[in-house]
Amino acid sequence: MRSPTLLLATTAAFFPAYAFQLPFKLPFFSGSQAPLEVPQLADSRTAVPNRIAIVGAGAGGSSAAFWIAKAKERYGLDIEVDVYDKNPYIGGRSTVVLPYEDDSLEPVELGASIFVKVNKNLWRAVEEFGLERVNFENDDDNDGDDTVGIWDGHEFVLTTGGRSFYSDWLSKIKILWRYGYKAPSKTQQLVAKTVSIFQELYSSRSPRWSNITSVVSDLGWSDVIAQTTSEYFDLQGIDRRWTRELVEAATRVNYGQNVDRIHALEGLCSLAASGASSVKGGNFQLFEHFIAKSNASVYLNTTVKAISHYQPSGPWVIDSSAFKQPRLYRAVILAAPFHQTGIDFKGASLAPIPEQPYIRLHVTLLSTSSPTPNATYFNLGAGGKAPTTLLTTYEGVRQKGLVEPEFNSLTYHGPVRGKNGEARLNTFGDKEWVVKIFSKSRLEEAWLEQMFEGNVGWVLRKEWDAYPVLPPTTVFPPVKLAEGFYYVNAFEPLISTMETETIAARNIVDLLLQEQFDAALCKPSTSDTDPAASSYADAADFVLGWDC
Repeated sequence: MRSPTLLLATTAAFFPAYAFQLPFKLPFFSGSQAPLEVPQLADSRTAVPNRIAIVGAGAGGSSAAFWIAKAKERYGLDIEVDVYDKNPYIGGRSTVVLPYEDDSLEPVELGASIFVKVNKNLWRAVEEFGLERVNFENDDDNDGDDTVGIWDGHEFVLTTGGRSFYSDWLSKIKILWRYGYKAPSKTQQLVAKTVSIFQELYSSRSPRWSNITSVVSDLGWSDVIAQTTSEYFDLQGIDRRWTRELVEAATRVNYGQNVDRIHALEGLCSLAASGASSVKGGNFQLFEHFIAKSNASVYLNTTVKAISHYQPSGPWVIDSSAFKQPRLYRAVILAAPFHQTGIDFKGASLAPIPEQPYIRLHVTLLSTSSPTPNATYFNLGAGGKAPTTLLTTYEGVRQKGLVEPEFNSLTYHGPVRGKNGEARLNTFGDKEWVVKIFSKSRLEEAWLEQMFEGNVGWVLRKEWDAYPVLPPTTVFPPVKLAEGFYYVNAFEPLISTMETETIAARNIVDLLLQEQFDAALCKPSTSDTDPAASSYADAADFVLGWDC
C-alpha cells in the first residue's frame, strides 16, 4: 500500500492526517463497567480527592493518562485517573475495519493514518510497546504499479510512474519541465526548516505553554499560521502551478481543503515524508497501550452528561452513565472537540471557546478485482491505463470553470490479504485489491460500478467530521478553560494530527501537575551542574516526556 502523501516526494513534511474510527472489540478492556457506588456530593469542608478525569480516549486522552503515569513514577504521586469515552473502543479517530467483516483477513485502516520517524512520540511508542511498523516506502503491494496522477476533473495535469514523483528520471524531467527547479528545491528548504523547528518540541528545552499563541511565537510560526498555503508559497517565489496542483493534491487528500483556504503551516505539514509508517494491525494499538501502561480506570460506552464546578476551591463533579452518583475530581482534561461533546457545563465559568467547524468527509472502502480504475472515466480511451493513486486539484475550477473532481483521492492499498500474508482470491478465483476513496459527497453504487467496471466486491461507507477547518488565524481556543480544567484540542487549529495531540497532552499534563500537585512531568533538570545529564538531554534520541 502506498500512502498518497508519500508520493509527493520533493518535500519532507512529517505529520499524518488523522485516521478514522469504527467500533471494534478490545483485547483487554470491557465496553461496559458495573456501576459503582460513590458518596453523595461533598460539602465545602470535604477534601478534594487526588483524582483526575480525562474525557476522551483517542490520541490526546490516552497519552494524557500515560504522561500522568510517568509523572507518578518519577514523583511518587498518589493520583487516581479515570478515562471516559462515549465509544466502545480506545483510539478516537484511529481504527481499522475488516474486509467482508472476515476476521481471518488483514485489517485495513479506515483513514489516512501514517506517521514518520520525526513523529517521535508515536515512533518511540512503537518501540517501547513492542509493536511492528509497516514501512510504506518498501511496500510492493500493488504489484509494482505505483503510477500517480493529479486529476482536475477533466484531465490529468501530471502523471508519474514509480513509488514517488522522484523515483525515476522521467518523473524528474516531467516535474522540472512543468514547474522548474526552484519549486521543488525551495519547497524542500521550507519543509526542512519547519521540521527542524518542530523537533524543538521534543527537546529538554521545549517551550511550555499556557496558551497556543505563546508556542506559535516561541517557534516562530506567526507568519505561516496567518497566511494561506498559496499566499505563503507565492511570496516565496514558488511556481503557482506547483502550489495549486502538487501541493494542493496533498492538502486535499490529508485535510480535504484547498491551498487557498488552509493555512500555510498545515500546508507544509501535508507534504510527504520519508519513512512513512503505520502499526501492523492498526495504529489504535498505540493508544490501547498508552491506556494499559497508565493503569487508569477506563469507562467505555459511557456518556459524560454534565461537568460541574460550583466552588472556586472545590472539586469538579462529573455526572456520567458509568456511575449512579456524580464523581469528584481535582482536575479534568477534556480531550475531545468541545462543541461536539454535548456535555452540560454547570456552575463553571469557562473561558470562551471559539466554534470549530469540521470538514464533512465521505470515506468509501471497497475491494475490486480491477487492477486499475476505468480508463474511460478519465478520458484516456479504450486500452488506456489509469493511475492507481489518484490525487486531485481544484485548479480546473479556478482557471477553467470546470466541474470539481468527484473525489478528493482514490488510492489502491494493496491486495486483500489473509493474516498469513497471502493474497485472498474471491469466489471467481480472482485477486482483489483494497481501494480507499475520500469524497465530499456519497459515491453511489452506479458510480462505483462504472469506476471499477462492475468488479466491486465488499463496500464499506463512513461519513463524519474528519478534520477541523484550518484557515489562517491568530485566535486559538484556551488551553486552560478554568482553574483545574484543561483542553487538549486547543492545539487542533494549529496542527491537527495524532502526533501533535500527544504533544499537546504532554504539555497539559505538565501544566496541570505544576498547578494542582506542585510537581511536573519531569523533575527539575540537573544538566547545568551534571555534564552527563546535559549530554543525555542533548542526544538525538532524547524525547521529552519519555526521557527527562
